[in-house]
Amino acid sequence: MPSLLKSLIAGLAFAIAGTAVAAEPKELNFGIIATEKSGALKQMWQPFLDDMAKAVGVKVNGFFATDYAGIIEAQRFNKVQIAWYGNLAAIDAVDRANGQVFVQFVDLDGTPGYYSYIITHKDSGISTLDQVLKNGKDYTFGIGDPSSTSGTLVPTYYVFSMNGLDPKTHFKVTRSSNHEGNFLAVLNRQVDVATSNSEMTQKMQEKSPEKLEQIRILWTSPLIPRDPLVWRKDLPADLKKKIQDFVVGYGKDDREKEILKNMYRLAGFKASSDAQLLPIRQLELFKDRKKYESDEHMAAAAKKAKLAELDAQLAELAKQMQK
Repeated sequence: MPSLLKSLIAGLAFAIAGTAVAAEPKELNFGIIATEKSGALKQMWQPFLDDMAKAVGVKVNGFFATDYAGIIEAQRFNKVQIAWYGNLAAIDAVDRANGQVFVQFVDLDGTPGYYSYIITHKDSGISTLDQVLKNGKDYTFGIGDPSSTSGTLVPTYYVFSMNGLDPKTHFKVTRSSNHEGNFLAVLNRQVDVATSNSEMTQKMQEKSPEKLEQIRILWTSPLIPRDPLVWRKDLPADLKKKIQDFVVGYGKDDREKEILKNMYRLAGFKASSDAQLLPIRQLELFKDRKKYESDEHMAAAAKKAKLAELDAQLAELAKQMQK
């Protein structure tokens, strides 16, 4: 019996040790949305990822995807452990992929956020947003990734939902692309109107100002919080601390500052939390409420119940935002 007990204890100790080793990842995959060509993004992000690997003692790989859904699913199944998202996509990552916001971008010029735009070519004959709202069937429209904050959520709510319109049916043709794709589609007159954002126009201002001169901004959104980085909650605590210390402290010398500047004109990162997503959650609920409120085919009792449910959620969000 003593020898059997020793064997059981030894086996348990081995199993516990094995579990501890397995819990510490040998590599980290860092999800990056391809807002433009993946090759260009890799060139921008790789120095940062290499520096992170040296700081935390774990190899860090770039995981590039053409849409947010691909990164969210990868993080959900632990194929991606850290990811850069827009605020809307970060909500899905937090709700469905065991994610948690831990830092937020800090812009090079110190602004606390960025802006969504509706743009057109200067020679399109469209000079006001009112023309777009009144004559949608005359135009083709480029919208963003379904999970894009500035490419889809913000313009859909403020420009279309607030005017009782649906961008999917309002235009002659509606197509979806990333920020660069939509900007170039307007520039090359493949679509008449499209969503964009201040990050893309700033990049064009620096790299190809002659292209930006051909673009007219028809609408500018309220300020949008800067993008977060989201990690999986189940990363080991000591590894999380190393990652957070590295990211928040990055940008201390000229080399690091130049790397950050190439990464969407960043000055660095500041600590954040899931709370930064509350205004975006509020927008989503407002949009849903507007949709149900205008639904003429929904039974009155069901509509009343749904609106009451949404109002309760909005009230709870308001409380959280006051904390």
